[in-house]
Amino acid sequence: MHPCVFIVFSLFLLCLQNTTANQLVTLRGGGDANGVIRNKCLDKERDALLQFKANLHDPDGSLSTWRPEEDDCCAWEGVWCDSQTGHHVTDLYLSDAGLVGNSFYGTIPPEFGNLTKLQRLSLQDVGRCRVENPQWLSSLSHLKELEVDGISLAKANQWLNVILNLPKLSDLSLDGCELSQVMYPYSSSFLNSSSSSIEFLSLRNNNLTSSMYHWMFPLTSNKLRFLDLSSNMLDGIPKYLGNLCSLESLSFDNNSAVVKVPDFLNNLSSGCSFLTFQDLSIRRSQFTGSLSDEIQKFSSLKYLDLSDNQINGTISEKLWELPLLKKIDLSQNHLSGTISKNIEKSKALYINLSKNPLQGVPFTDHMSNLSYLKQIDLRSCKLGPHFPRWIQKLENLTRLDISNTSISDTVPPEFWKTQFDYLNLSSNNISGKIPDLSSILGNIPAIDLSSNNFDGPIPHLPPRLASLNLSRNKFSGGILFLCQIVDGLLEFLDLSHNFLSGQLPDCLWHFKELKVLNLGHNSLFGRLPPSIGFLIELEVLYLYQNNFSGQLPLSLKNCTKLNFLDLGANKFSGNVPTWIGENLLGLYALILRSNNFFGTIPLQVCQLPNLQILDVSRNNLHGSIPSCLSNLTRIAQEGFLLPPNVHPYTCRFETFALFNLPYPTEEEYVDHAMIEWQGDEREFTRNLGLLKSIDLSSNNLTGKIPHELTNLHELLALNLSKNALLGEIPQKIGQMKKLLTLDISRNSLSGGIPPSMSQMTFLGYLNVSSNNLSGRIPSSTQLQSFQPSSYDGNSGLCGPPLSRKCLGDEESQVLSVVGKSEGDEDLRWFYIGGATGFVTGFWIACGTLLLNHFGRRAFFHFYDSFRNWVYQKVVVFITKLRRISRM
Repeated sequence: MHPCVFIVFSLFLLCLQNTTANQLVTLRGGGDANGVIRNKCLDKERDALLQFKANLHDPDGSLSTWRPEEDDCCAWEGVWCDSQTGHHVTDLYLSDAGLVGNSFYGTIPPEFGNLTKLQRLSLQDVGRCRVENPQWLSSLSHLKELEVDGISLAKANQWLNVILNLPKLSDLSLDGCELSQVMYPYSSSFLNSSSSSIEFLSLRNNNLTSSMYHWMFPLTSNKLRFLDLSSNMLDGIPKYLGNLCSLESLSFDNNSAVVKVPDFLNNLSSGCSFLTFQDLSIRRSQFTGSLSDEIQKFSSLKYLDLSDNQINGTISEKLWELPLLKKIDLSQNHLSGTISKNIEKSKALYINLSKNPLQGVPFTDHMSNLSYLKQIDLRSCKLGPHFPRWIQKLENLTRLDISNTSISDTVPPEFWKTQFDYLNLSSNNISGKIPDLSSILGNIPAIDLSSNNFDGPIPHLPPRLASLNLSRNKFSGGILFLCQIVDGLLEFLDLSHNFLSGQLPDCLWHFKELKVLNLGHNSLFGRLPPSIGFLIELEVLYLYQNNFSGQLPLSLKNCTKLNFLDLGANKFSGNVPTWIGENLLGLYALILRSNNFFGTIPLQVCQLPNLQILDVSRNNLHGSIPSCLSNLTRIAQEGFLLPPNVHPYTCRFETFALFNLPYPTEEEYVDHAMIEWQGDEREFTRNLGLLKSIDLSSNNLTGKIPHELTNLHELLALNLSKNALLGEIPQKIGQMKKLLTLDISRNSLSGGIPPSMSQMTFLGYLNVSSNNLSGRIPSSTQLQSFQPSSYDGNSGLCGPPLSRKCLGDEESQVLSVVGKSEGDEDLRWFYIGGATGFVTGFWIACGTLLLNHFGRRAFFHFYDSFRNWVYQKVVVFITKLRRISRM
């Protein structure tokens, strides 16, 4: 379930819960200041709750109100009582929705069986709890709802029999309960009985395979309405699910086994379930085959989501004829062909066919008949080259995405009169000017016109915006229009890669929800306004390559949620502020390159625990390199963390199908930055979050290279070039074994190249030229593979790959042999012959590598590139694995 959906769903349940409580207060009288009934509970039930707490570790104090000296357990957090049952505990909610910061772990005690009047028990995700003997559940004969998500049942082999003996149980949620580890006795009685009263059943995230269907059968009677089997390893569904005549909703998301769509639909429609079936969700799974005409049997279907699968072929024409279907999502599959003219028969409100190799719409007339349609997403389908004129005939359309659809045209003037609240025309070749939209677009719109050829000034826009992306166009003029966006709901603003000029207006106090501000690659100038300090939710500030000047405003320190700050390629001046290291503790990237900053590198930078990219190159900084940079724990410590360079933001509001409630949907902004890498300037995007880099080059830094820097074992790139550094290269620099690029050229370093550098086997770029280094270049595969230019300008260096020989490298003279016997003479010729044969074979096999400079360089470059490639693949694989494990 989408996190936003979960939040809305939780709020919905909370509203129902509060409504019920208020009704109880009205009927029975009494209650606390919040209108919630609080009655003194029975002693044995109070003792049961205290025993539960005693069996748990609760370091966060989430159950601090559960005190032995407090007689009335009905007043405890998460406990609800009912006076009509004799002050019995009827509801126990200890899920994350009720308590914040839970970290329980322990065993749920059998004393819970004393809560004999309990009707609702929710222990969702309270921590690492387990149930070893579930027999206490048998005493809860009044139980209607049981939610124990995240509670381990791996040792509770009898839980199924216990559950089946709860006569009133209607809602059962066992998500993430390690059910795949439970030993189930295979019994034919499972297949011959189904007396369950369960209406809602959720078995998500249990690593279940299809062998579980034999024990799930008794839980699935004809009372079952909602079934969730998501996040398992199921290769289909059994036919008995097709015989559930009350089944309305099935969720099969995130199953890893391959399933054929026709087989799945055949089993689901094998009995009577298709008569009542309304909601089918199979997202992010491994479904293959075509969407067959079998879909026409599901005449009650309202919501169909098959997105992000491997479905191919054409879309069944019968799909569009389903009379009640309101939402169709077939995005991110391999569907081909054209969109059938039968689409005109659809009553759908939402159609998403994006990211399929569909060839567009053959006829425009039948698209105009979709009078019910409110949302359509055809992203990455081929609609161009002309702008689809049928869109403006869809009178109820409010959300449109036709990005990356090969359109090379202008937008018809009448199109802009549509009341969109989400509009995405990005990644096309659309040209022309945009009219005044301040009174045209709908409520809280999200607009993405990026990567086109729109030109002229940016027009007036609606005062209520959720997100605005006009990047990579040809817009010119100023950005005073920002002062007209006054609703305070804007979360995303990207105007980068245009021809905008003028100053950033001092009206930014309107944007207290703004998370991403990207104005890079324009011609904006002047000082940053003080109102930038009102951007208290800001995570990304990207102003790269403008003409901003002056000192950084002190108010910027109020933006404490910043984790990416790129002010590079401007004309900022003054000292690097100390408050950056004192207030912006979330920074993972601090990029101030190519400015006019002066003074020393502040020691406070060393206090940034998440910093992994530090670039203050091409400024006028002086003084020594702070040795405390070794305290940058994100660089020093081994381990893989989730990449911090992806920022979700609200782009629009969808409708939650089950309750017809609006909920926010999100898109992602990915940080990007220009980084000097191996002597060239390169733009990093998706992989930026994996980069660990320090660039202090092109300044006036003096003193020695601190030996403490060698403790940064996870550093990938270090550039200290073009300074006035003295002394020797730290002897333990070889400890930095992860370094891929090292540049310490154009300094005044002396001494030799430390022998430990021969251990830097990942090194793909090295430049130590233009120093005062001397001595032999240590022998290693890497150090000899670089061009001689990497060592130029050090008159005292010698040895390969330089042509300059070191002292003692002269060829040894042949020693005279005196007093040798004839046998010794024969043996000597044997050795000479053997040596000659070895040398001959060696030159035949390896001569090219040793004599041919380019061949040798290519061989070792291939070897090192292959090794680096393997390392990077391992890094990405482990990172993705950890991200998936946390979902």
